[in-house]
Amino acid sequence: MSSASHLQLIDNEKVYDKAKVESGTVLAFDFGERRIGIAVGEHLINSANPLTTIDNESNEVRFATITQLINEWQPKLLVVGLPLSLDGSETEVTQLCKKFARRLNGRFNLPVIMIDERYSSTEASQLLNESGIKGRAQKAMLDQVAAQTILRSYFDSL
Repeated sequence: MSSASHLQLIDNEKVYDKAKVESGTVLAFDFGERRIGIAVGEHLINSANPLTTIDNESNEVRFATITQLINEWQPKLLVVGLPLSLDGSETEVTQLCKKFARRLNGRFNLPVIMIDERYSSTEASQLLNESGIKGRAQKAMLDQVAAQTILRSYFDSL
């Protein structure tokens, strides 16, 4: 699904510490203009689990929720899925997502890795179908399961 060449580190304060990251919790984000899916994982055991979806377009609400999650989970790394078009080119949403990732890094002083997320929503939908959640019932879970697939693809790239 993705290659390591599509990993981009955003770390303005140079806080990335490989040992800390690889023994810590990771939060992953499936960014969208309307919703942001979030998953949580553990580096040591390569686990990735859907966590929640922020269904709000207000940056104030989004970042208040993310602040609560960061305080609760104490991640050492944030992973953000980078939405590219199928041919790998950037879109308007790609630019918004990069801005979101830079804000995460700036606000929380945590390293952010961006990873190619092409097909993550398709994979998430297939996973939900396989577990018996179909059609409209998927809407509530789709973004957080997409974040889970983004996190899995990050772990697979290591």
